[in-house]
Formats: sequence, C-alpha cells, structure tokens
Amino acid sequence: MEYAPNDLTSRERYKVLTGFVVPRPIAWVTTIGPAGVVNAAPYSFFNAFCEDPPLCMFAVNLRPDGRVKDTLVNIQRTGEFVVNIADEPLARAMHDSSGDFPPEIGEPGYLGLRLAPSTKVAVPRLADAPWAMECKTWKTIDVNGNRQLILGEGLNFHIRDELWDRDAMRVRMDRYHPVGRMFADRYCRTDDRIEFPPAEGAPGA
Repeated sequence: MEYAPNDLTSRERYKVLTGFVVPRPIAWVTTIGPAGVVNAAPYSFFNAFCEDPPLCMFAVNLRPDGRVKDTLVNIQRTGEFVVNIADEPLARAMHDSSGDFPPEIGEPGYLGLRLAPSTKVAVPRLADAPWAMECKTWKTIDVNGNRQLILGEGLNFHIRDELWDRDAMRVRMDRYHPVGRMFADRYCRTDDRIEFPPAEGAPGA
C-alpha cells in the first residue's frame, strides 16, 4: 500500500513515521529555567549528525494545548542544554519525565534523579546517565510555527568509566544497554545485536 502525505492528517502521518522508523535513539534533554529549576524531557525525533563539529538535532513540538514546552523556552533563553542517554536502569524514569510537569517542578527532583554539574555549560547533567553531551545551540529551524528543530554543538562529553576503552577509543558494548523508542509508550532493549565482517565491495572497485 502507499500513501501521499497530503492525504493523511498530521496525526496519521506521525503514526506512519514513528511506527516504521524504529528504533529511535532518545535524547533526554536537561535545561535550566530562570528560577534555577532543572527540566528533563525525552525526545525521540533525535540523532547525531556530524563529528566536526559534533552536532546533534532534536525536534520540539508544542504541547497539545498549544503551549511552548519548557525545554524550548529554556534553550531559547540560555542557548544551552545537555543531551543525556538513558540505559535500562533509567528507562522508567526517562519515560515518566515525559509527563506534564509545571515549570516550577523539575522532573529530576520529582523523580529522584541525581544531578551533576556540567563543565562548560550552566545546565546540570543527569549524574547516572551512561553518556551525556553538553551543548550550545548551533542553529534552530522553525517548522510551520509549531515545531522547532534544535541543532546543538557538543562542547564536552561525559562517559561512565566502565563503558569506554580509552586505548581503543571504543565503547564496551557488552556493558552498554541503551533503550530505544518504538511508538506510543513502547520502547526496546538493544542487546540483541548482529555483527558482520567488513564489507568488501565489488572486484575492481
């Protein structure tokens, strides 16, 4: 079967995209409000796109009632945020942080998540996250007035010691258990992995 996007409602297009473009990595983004309240919210329209400079991008839409999300308000004010990655022990808290919280209540405090200071931005990171990247806003792209694509430049990386082989500069995948987003309230583990030998290409290439 096939669909033309213009023949679908916005909600239907969302279902077609998020139902098949899976699993998606999740940016658990921390920001800080004007009163010092730390916000943490997950975004699965997210990925890393470049290493020089290190760039990531995630999309922030409006709330169902049309209000701007705290993440976007805070980033527009400060130009700073931290992308944290959730692994299996943090998955439920990450999911719960997607609920509706008023600006004066920080998700980390409410959910009992530990914070740690960042090195190059004022926004704290989630202390127990296996990986975090401190970011400054590199560029924002407005999409139809109801969604912002936020590109962040990584300024500093934080990695849980046991997950990184410093000599090989490689992640120890047997110890790293990130979760991925499927659709709706469904997530996936990432431990069932496939490894192939290097691709050789065609003779004479």
